[in-house]
Amino acid sequence: MGKKLILTLLIMAMLFAEFASAQTLGQITVPSEKIVQYKKAEWSVISTGDYKNPYDQKEVSMNMILTSPSGKPIILPCYFDIQAGKAVWKARFSPLEDGKYLYHFELESNKEPVLSKEMTFVSLTNGTDPGFLRKNNAYTFKFDNGDLFRGIGENIAWESRSFENDKWTYDYLLPSLSKNGANFFRTWMSYWNLPLEWQKVNMTKRYQNTSAYFNPGAIKRMDELVNMTDSLNLYFMLTLEWHGHFMEKGGWKDSPYNVINGGPAKTPADFFSNDAARDRFKNKLRYCVARWGYSTHIAAWEFFNEVDNAAFTEDDGIIIPLNSIAQWHLEMSRYLKDLDPYQHMVTTSISHRDIIGMNSIPYIDFNQKHIYKHTGKIPAIYKDYISNFGKPYVIGEFGYRWEDADPQYSTAFNYDFKRGLWYGLFSPTPILPMSWWWELFDDEQMAPYFAGVREISDKMLKSGKGDFEPVPVLAKNLETYGLRCGEVTFIYLLNNTKEVFAADVAVPSLTSAAYVIQQYDPETRKYHPLKNEVLNAGGLKLKNFSLAPKQETVLILTRKEK
Repeated sequence: MGKKLILTLLIMAMLFAEFASAQTLGQITVPSEKIVQYKKAEWSVISTGDYKNPYDQKEVSMNMILTSPSGKPIILPCYFDIQAGKAVWKARFSPLEDGKYLYHFELESNKEPVLSKEMTFVSLTNGTDPGFLRKNNAYTFKFDNGDLFRGIGENIAWESRSFENDKWTYDYLLPSLSKNGANFFRTWMSYWNLPLEWQKVNMTKRYQNTSAYFNPGAIKRMDELVNMTDSLNLYFMLTLEWHGHFMEKGGWKDSPYNVINGGPAKTPADFFSNDAARDRFKNKLRYCVARWGYSTHIAAWEFFNEVDNAAFTEDDGIIIPLNSIAQWHLEMSRYLKDLDPYQHMVTTSISHRDIIGMNSIPYIDFNQKHIYKHTGKIPAIYKDYISNFGKPYVIGEFGYRWEDADPQYSTAFNYDFKRGLWYGLFSPTPILPMSWWWELFDDEQMAPYFAGVREISDKMLKSGKGDFEPVPVLAKNLETYGLRCGEVTFIYLLNNTKEVFAADVAVPSLTSAAYVIQQYDPETRKYHPLKNEVLNAGGLKLKNFSLAPKQETVLILTRKEK
């Protein structure tokens, strides 16, 4: 055999080997139904290639590259899946515009990028879905269509654990929220609930241990949860990590980030500073955006539940450097904003200890903290944080106790639950304080109480069209809060004592017009007209207004037309 022939055969063999391991794009399955603005449309792209870990974007990733009808470029992350035994990449896209889109797929790896042919689709106008929620002002969020939103609901942080009543599921609790007027909830990813990254699960019968990079049971349940929120018209905050993950006596021993489990971090502190650990978390963010980012019902990505509780010991010693936590949030929030084509809101939370720098991160849309045993302090908190940092502020958890939900305290729990909601409604916050201990409140049949708060909230939004002006209200021995929304003034009165008090209720700013006054009972949701009022240069005054101990009421003062 001649040298030239041998050389030719070697070159051919090398080319064949390179071709055999090359990554290629195969059949592209396009949506079979009409594509509608703000609704999920799904594509599948069959691919070939030898992937060690197709969930690691440093090894391989696919994007759907689109040009919107208005000419806006969009990069949509795709996610890897196995479908009928074949490796596929899937794109889930909710069009933000109606009209004609141009698009193609691009597979990237350590080899040359592979591009599909360019294709088109047309998105139809949606007449019912208001779109995604956006930051608006201190009191409200705003949908893409301009509708205003205030979140009213509670924490449902997880479904029942293995030692709890099996009935506490999303399927049971979320419909109850929806039918009673709530529109918002908050839930966690953890090793017992939606354990996306956890190979080792704990305290759950719902999920199983796995060798997969992402837990298949968590993926399935998250798909179901997103579909459920859409059907129930509920919006939620998805908490991606919780402080217990990084506590030595908590989840750290089973953490996928821990070196003993094959992860990149030797200590919980390494999670925030180790390059490989940060890259792994970015893989999680990419997967979440690719698989569930299309949902208009995911209101916000929340990086952490109470990250300060991971950083501090019980006696306030620091075990994770605070500056590394702040820097981690800066890096991750910027990355997520660059990654997410829908620009969902981004947040994180603390328990009670602020971490320097975190409240000022520009890519975090609203700040939040949790309040227990101090519900009465909630109204004063918002003003300080908003004035200092110029962002909306949210009380993501509150409650009478944090230790447990002992039924012997149910009366106090219920009282706190009610006043916490009204404190929020009359304060500058887009999400009313969210109670913890959802199981207790379901046992106490408190869900119907949301309906009254929602009723007044809707009236505020309708009458003021987003304008909220604080109004001073004076009443001896009563707690008073007032807001003027357009031509209507709303007043919340609470007798936070153990005695009956009869007091004159004065609104000094109301001096120049006549008003129709109604009293609203939050418990019965009934309205009663009031006529015992005096209007003069000193303002409007209601004479001898009486409230029983722990009683609350709402007054609605509507300006009469001339």
